[in-house]
Amino acid sequence: MRFQLLGPLSVTDGRDVVVLPPSKPTALLAALLLRPGAVVSADRLRDVVWGEEHPTTAKTALQSCVLRLRRLFAKYGIENQAVVAVAGGYRIDADAGTLDLLRFRRLVERSAAADEESELYALRSALALWQGALLSNVPSDLLHRDEVPRLAEERLRALERVCDIELEHDRCREALVDLWEVTRVYPAHERFAEQLIVALYRTGRQTEALAEYRRIKGHLRERLGVDPRAELQRLELAILRGEDLGPAGGARGGRGAPGRVVSVLAASPVAPSPAPAVVPPSPAPLPASPTGTVPAPAPSALALAPVTPTAPAPAPAPAPGSWTLPTVPGFTGREEEVSSLVQLLTTCDTGVSSERVPFAVLSGAPGIGKTALALHVAHLVSAHFPDGCALVPLTHPDGTPRGAEEAADELRRTLPAGPGTGRVLLVLDDVVHPDQVRPLLTAYACGAAIVTSRMGLAALVATHGGTVHRLGTLDPEQSQALLTTVLGRERVAAEPGAALPLATACGHHPLALRIAAARLLTRPRLRLADYAGWLRHDPVGRLSLADDPLMSVPQRLDEALKRLPPALAEAHLRLSASPHEPLTAARGAAVLGLPEESAEQVIERLLDAGFLEEDQPGAFWTHDLLRAHARRTAGSPSGHAPALLRPPRHGEFPQRDGTRPAALR
Repeated sequence: MRFQLLGPLSVTDGRDVVVLPPSKPTALLAALLLRPGAVVSADRLRDVVWGEEHPTTAKTALQSCVLRLRRLFAKYGIENQAVVAVAGGYRIDADAGTLDLLRFRRLVERSAAADEESELYALRSALALWQGALLSNVPSDLLHRDEVPRLAEERLRALERVCDIELEHDRCREALVDLWEVTRVYPAHERFAEQLIVALYRTGRQTEALAEYRRIKGHLRERLGVDPRAELQRLELAILRGEDLGPAGGARGGRGAPGRVVSVLAASPVAPSPAPAVVPPSPAPLPASPTGTVPAPAPSALALAPVTPTAPAPAPAPAPGSWTLPTVPGFTGREEEVSSLVQLLTTCDTGVSSERVPFAVLSGAPGIGKTALALHVAHLVSAHFPDGCALVPLTHPDGTPRGAEEAADELRRTLPAGPGTGRVLLVLDDVVHPDQVRPLLTAYACGAAIVTSRMGLAALVATHGGTVHRLGTLDPEQSQALLTTVLGRERVAAEPGAALPLATACGHHPLALRIAAARLLTRPRLRLADYAGWLRHDPVGRLSLADDPLMSVPQRLDEALKRLPPALAEAHLRLSASPHEPLTAARGAAVLGLPEESAEQVIERLLDAGFLEEDQPGAFWTHDLLRAHARRTAGSPSGHAPALLRPPRHGEFPQRDGTRPAALR
């Protein structure tokens, strides 16, 4: 048996993992494992378990906690890892075979004495031991304050060294996967930002590299009131000049110190490719371009920063008053939608008078790529909106909607062109209700807008016009193209028949595909076919990235389910548990125990919320990942599962007369 400390504290025999429940014995065990083989004083343990305010019975209670911990060990057959009482405190012995923290440190230590390829493999193996949020099930403020940051720093140093090696060997695309994630989790970490900028520039993405520099610069000024360090400023200047930023020769330097700085001005014949030109207005389909999904917008109200207009490299400095949006790495597919949206937004400035703002609604299931498509199109048409482009999240991080006036106030303070003047492009993201959007469309009537929402927003379209694009999953060719874009042609070509089964295991769902590709990039020896087979056993639970809670299919679907009224969420779980498809009003009525008219209203609500799809009138189906998630949720001891065991209560679903109770309004 082994302890897993790098994530939720758990016990495993190599096959099954038992996550310990949040409790005082769990906190006590974490404190001992963080100092394996060392004596931890009783005073320290009492601080860990009860905080600085000890109860009067803390001494006796600590002994009781130790006894409960020993019983827990006996339950899981790990008496050999006994808690040893010594003078003044307690100790638990462990080694690299029984504690993942010690194995992580051993792998990092061994990597320093290896050649670079072996070092990279050892560090990747060490990082793979991290399996989620550190000590998330340990109820101790002291450990989260003192120990979690220290452990996180060890991981960051190893990851920094991994990215250094990848960049030294000009494997920029592999490094980008790690760097996109870590720079979003640690937005003020200048070294990771520097590595990301170099990787983007070397892969011919000069505009994105400059936008990333301005992101870190804006973040440091806003939060800390300081400018980026000198290395980053010199890097920006080198990019603006179009200098070569090739691999840093063969000099390793700093072996054993992952935080070393790679020279960004090494002489190497790796010239940046020209940045893509702005797509002109044309009804013709656009070329296939890199979709996928992007993490949810940052909790801040708006993501705004200076932007460089798209132009051939080297690019000039940005014009005053222009703004940018987050970039979308590896966007693939959606050619028809991209072409239609570009035509709509680039013809809105031709002088044709209109009383309404040109806008489009992008709707669909959670993680289907609505925000990614909106941002990708906004970048393509940014030159047509000289007074600014802005991403406006209309939902708080907890899923509650933001008020329209709150978003409007922030826009007025941030955009150079005030309401009613200048042409701006608004990306109104994650809209919950039409009333959030209407005032903004009125205030910025000279511009245009792209609205993303899981809801259909039919009431908004009815009052304000606009085009509607309901996004579904990618087709098999687009799914394979996305995997090829992220993984590289060589890796996909090495297993000619494996990409399609992997895409199928992901349900051709953009978020799932991107997560799967990211995992494969961090595990270069893992075969695509083996990974696809592993995914099929739990397609929802295994589609998440441990170091970023936003990149998680189960978390994204959990959050979407919580947004529904309880009765509607329960209806989704009941209908998804039914094996019959397509779903009709008659079948829904039988499953829910409702009149057919009421069941039809429930189905319509689920369709509008993105939990159902419709191929033909009256025939509906549930995406495979949503169905698997519903069954997983129904089988769990928490959430909505207990309610599935009883018939619906009176008033939970629509009545025969067509009225809807408050739970569904």
